[in-house]
Amino acid sequence: MFYNDDFTRLNFEARRTSLGEVLDQIRSHLDDELPPTVYIGSTLIDSYLPGLRRENDLGFAEFGVDAPPAIWIGNRTVASCHYDAPNNIACVAVGRRRFTMFPPNQVANLYPGPLELNPGGQAVSLVDFRKPDFERFPRFREALEAGYSATLEPGDAIFVPSMWWHHVEGLSAFNTLVNYWWSSSPKHVPSPMSSLYHAIWSIRDRPEAEKEAWRQVFEYYVFGPSSRAGEHLPEQARGLLGPIDEARARQIRAMLLGSLNR
Repeated sequence: MFYNDDFTRLNFEARRTSLGEVLDQIRSHLDDELPPTVYIGSTLIDSYLPGLRRENDLGFAEFGVDAPPAIWIGNRTVASCHYDAPNNIACVAVGRRRFTMFPPNQVANLYPGPLELNPGGQAVSLVDFRKPDFERFPRFREALEAGYSATLEPGDAIFVPSMWWHHVEGLSAFNTLVNYWWSSSPKHVPSPMSSLYHAIWSIRDRPEAEKEAWRQVFEYYVFGPSSRAGEHLPEQARGLLGPIDEARARQIRAMLLGSLNR
């Protein structure tokens, strides 16, 4: 699942159908050397396979973590290298899958594709892992030196930390995977992707001196210790610099909407 040759659209069709129809399609091509790609992606088990979770849950609820399982069914599919914001435990149920993983600092060496148009919600690497073009993507060699690879059999599981890049290849004619995603942040903390889009819009094309100044501002307010920017202020005066709860999150959202709608 990737792009067409000029990156103007994706190279697959997504549609709703029945589980039985998908399984029939996969079965009819089990012996094909190059079968058409058939894939059910990220389908919530609680909605479509009620009862499965009772026998296959992680038991995270007792720790206050909500990790609803999703199921992935297909043939020899390839999920191009990408990252996800949530943490992930992926469990192979049927077939074999190869996971190749990279730490977040390898983003530049993985040559991400477009932000807006992508196969699964996040930018994916443009490198073909089966036949990497090192002339076009020379830094990919550095990524491989920093990467990890594992082939999972039925019953094996792998932990993919938040923001780690991972390339997932189905190696069998029929594959099924169950995964559990969960966030390390409270529900009132939104996805950072909107901040990335806003920063590209408002900061990226400024003069280098201004960008460096904003880098220091972000380091102070965002990437440094969470209490640092407000620790010298009285508690009642900290405002956004204090802890953010649901009420404060609503205030920030309203402030941002008002600013963007001007």
